[in-house]
Amino acid sequence: MLVVETVVRIRREHAGGKPIKAIARDLKLSRKVVRKAIRAPEGAFDYHRTVQPLPRIGPFQERLDTLLTENEDRPRRDRLRMTRIHDLLHREGFEGSYDAVRRYATRWTAARRKDAGDGAPAFIPLLFQPGEAYQFDWSHEDVEIAGKPMRVKVAHMRLCASRAVYVRAYPRETQEMVFDAHARAFVFFGGVPLRGIYDNMKTAVTTVFTGKDRVFNRRFLIMTDHYMIEPTACSPAAGWEKGQVENQVQTIRGRLFQPRLKFASLEELNGWLEAECRRWAEMQAHPEQRDITVAAALAAERPALQPMLAPFDGFHETEHAVTGTCLISFDRNRYSVMAKGARRPVQVRAYADRIVVRCDDAVIAEHARFFGRDRTIYDPWHYLPVLARKPGALRNGAPFQGWELPPALARLRRKLGSGDDADRRFVRVLAAVLGDGIALVEDAVSEALAAGTPSDDVILNILARRREPPGPLAIATSEDLVLAHPPRADCARYDQLRCLDAAA
Repeated sequence: MLVVETVVRIRREHAGGKPIKAIARDLKLSRKVVRKAIRAPEGAFDYHRTVQPLPRIGPFQERLDTLLTENEDRPRRDRLRMTRIHDLLHREGFEGSYDAVRRYATRWTAARRKDAGDGAPAFIPLLFQPGEAYQFDWSHEDVEIAGKPMRVKVAHMRLCASRAVYVRAYPRETQEMVFDAHARAFVFFGGVPLRGIYDNMKTAVTTVFTGKDRVFNRRFLIMTDHYMIEPTACSPAAGWEKGQVENQVQTIRGRLFQPRLKFASLEELNGWLEAECRRWAEMQAHPEQRDITVAAALAAERPALQPMLAPFDGFHETEHAVTGTCLISFDRNRYSVMAKGARRPVQVRAYADRIVVRCDDAVIAEHARFFGRDRTIYDPWHYLPVLARKPGALRNGAPFQGWELPPALARLRRKLGSGDDADRRFVRVLAAVLGDGIALVEDAVSEALAAGTPSDDVILNILARRREPPGPLAIATSEDLVLAHPPRADCARYDQLRCLDAAA
């Protein structure tokens, strides 16, 4: 390809009358090239190759096309890099360079877009008023919790006007996690925007129709109504409609989750993430108002947000049956319930961090939620009515293994010793909790231990005395009715009467 200086020289010498043959001889060019330079308008002499030779890729072109097609059909997270595709070809005998594969892939992608009638993607910049909207999305990140690798589901929320961000990690991507993320994010932001922008996640959208018509999930609509939010769903596969939070996912991944985070628990990780969101807001300049930080923009946006009166009771309810051993199966684990719920249908309300079991509108169990599998979580107090009838189960009953009793009851059990008789006596004291409550029983046990009489009979006697009705109240007597000579308890007066009777 000729440089501009050579083209200019050819055109100048030809204008001066120098023959084409002489110009070609002096510059060591072909006459064809000289003629083309002379005929080029305004000295433009660009060479465009119409046919691209593929000396190395040629035998592997069909295989490379297959690899590129399969790669484009994969999810974005799972797509192979060009270096990996080049390595796969190299394993099959390809001897060409990586640059040859990269250039071919670029031309292949451009041709594919041209065939589909798509040009380069273009977008319209969006402008949001303070308090108008937020965007919500999920991402999957790899962390290390308690020394074990774990892929967590991270909820991302971003205010569209101030660009303030909030992220929180969860073990699941279920509806109760969505509710919890909203409640915590609104507390973090200090208010609630008017509109929420979502993709078509199953926890929010039940049915997708043509255009923007959607059928939202019932519980999700109740949540948006509680916060007075208008939910808006994006078009399918149109991530640019919530581009702020889409970009946030990539930014947060590189800023916070790389290299891999290591924490002792998920709660510790979320505490760190919330602190990082605050630190990032204080350090990051607003993308449109470069003279203020995101934190300052959030402070200016807060007055435009709706007040958050109370967090939404964000649970997901399902129906379950209680077994004869007072257990329910939920999320691949088993949880105990009160004995009165045995062999009855119950409703399990799953929250992000706990489960609540209800029967006939009464709570019969509440447990911290466990996200592993094949584990049984007991509350020994649930089995107390059964234990009162079957005290022999105290020794080998599964719920009572490793039971952490209150300090006073633990001392009493040690004092009573071991054996069947000792177990029966201890269960008699435990059974009193059903009627008197744990606080009164603990006080009675402490009193018996302080007196040096660690006996079940003594403890039950103390409780019975405390249950006796109080004595009658004294009657307040006015001054006019007060006796001038109060009666005296003197039995000797009756002896005087007897003496007078005998004399008579």
